[in-house]
Amino acid sequence: MIWFSIGLLSLLALAPAALTLRGRARAIRDERSTALALHEAQLAEVDRDLAIGLIAPAEHDVALLEIQRRILSADAAPSTARARSSSLLGWFALAATPALAVGLYLTNGAPDLPAQPLGPRLMAQHMQNRKTDALIAQLQQAVGALPADDPNRRQGYLLLGQLQASGDHYAQAADAWGRALALGFDPELAARTAEAMTRAEHHVSTQALDLFRKALDAAPKDAGWRSAVQGRIAQGEHEQENP
Repeated sequence: MIWFSIGLLSLLALAPAALTLRGRARAIRDERSTALALHEAQLAEVDRDLAIGLIAPAEHDVALLEIQRRILSADAAPSTARARSSSLLGWFALAATPALAVGLYLTNGAPDLPAQPLGPRLMAQHMQNRKTDALIAQLQQAVGALPADDPNRRQGYLLLGQLQASGDHYAQAADAWGRALALGFDPELAARTAEAMTRAEHHVSTQALDLFRKALDAAPKDAGWRSAVQGRIAQGEHEQENP
C-alpha cells in the first residue's frame, strides 16, 4: 500500500513538469512546421510571378536560392537540435527523480513499520500524563509527611522537581527544586532551578539572574553547563538594561 501511495504522489508531483516539457516539444515542432509551410508558399509565389512575367528569370533564380536556403535552415537549425536534446534530458530527469527519491527513502526509511495513527498516540500520551500526575500527587503527599529534619526530604523534592519538569510544569519544578536548595545548596541544582524559573516566566527574572550568578560562582571550572549559565546571565543583564 505504501508503494502505491509513493507512486501516486510521484505522478502528481511530476505531472506539471511533464506537461511543461510536452508543451515545449510541441511548440518547437509547430514552429518548424509553420516555417516550412511559409517557405513553400513563397516558392509557389515566386514560380507564379515568373510565369506571369512579374520577375525576370535571373531574379527568380536568386529568390529561389534564398528560399531554399531558408528551408534548409528551418529544417535543420542547431537551436532545434539543442532544444530536442534538452527535452530528452528533461524527460530522463523526470524518470530518474522517483527512483532517486525511493533510494534516499530506503537509506533511513522503514516501509514495513505499521501505521501509527495520531489518535491512539494522543490517547497514550494522555494516559501517561495522568500516571505522571498521580505519581506527583503521591510524592508530594509523601514528602509533605516527612519531618523537617529528615534527610530524605531533600531527595524527595529533587525527584518531585524532575517529575514536574518532565511534564513541562516548570513553575512547580522551580518551587520543588527551590525547597531542595533551601535544605542544601548545590551549584548545578541552582542553575537547574533558575532555568526552570526562566522557562516558566519566559524571561530571566531578577531572582533567576541572582541564582544563575550564584551557581556560576560556585560551579567547578570544568562544569559542562557553565557556558549555558553564562549565556542566561548575559540575557538577563540585557533584559534589565533594555526593559
